[in-house]
Amino acid sequence: MISTNQFKNGTAIRVDGKRFTILFFQHVKPGKGGAFVRTRLRNMDSGAVIEKTFRAGEKIENIRTESRQMTYLYRDGDLLHFMDSDTYDQIAIPADVLGETEGYVVPNGAVSVLSADGEVVSVEPPAHVDLEVSETDPGVKGDTATGGSKPATLETGVVVQVPLFVNIGDRVRVDTRSNEYLTRV
Repeated sequence: MISTNQFKNGTAIRVDGKRFTILFFQHVKPGKGGAFVRTRLRNMDSGAVIEKTFRAGEKIENIRTESRQMTYLYRDGDLLHFMDSDTYDQIAIPADVLGETEGYVVPNGAVSVLSADGEVVSVEPPAHVDLEVSETDPGVKGDTATGGSKPATLETGVVVQVPLFVNIGDRVRVDTRSNEYLTRV
């Protein structure tokens, strides 16, 4: 159990039987009445974001979380297999746990696996990854005055907007948080 005055961004708590991570919190002391803590919480299971208010000093159940560096090995149907970089233990994680981040998980690529209560709740890829362009329209010569962009499908199936000079077979660096093209590699 932790008190509301021990809240930190990223802390995992259990509220009404559901697991949440704290995205934002603010201690409020109004001129009249008791102090309270206003929070913005993300549900670990569904990803939904809610706002909740707690009384100051209220006790909340803390969840033990663990983040480990792992390496992606291969996919077997709906399961993705990862190996712990330190102990070489292998685990299989369902594809629906990864959600949209699956497009940034490449073979032999490092990821951060977050577990809560011994159950994997999320897989975070690195901040940026290098992927090969598998499909895009050719750029038209002389069409660069506007600094335009075009959609490109990468080797994992992710579609990003790239500059007109990028061609099929080029490797590009993509920001995994914003799904934006950074540079050609």
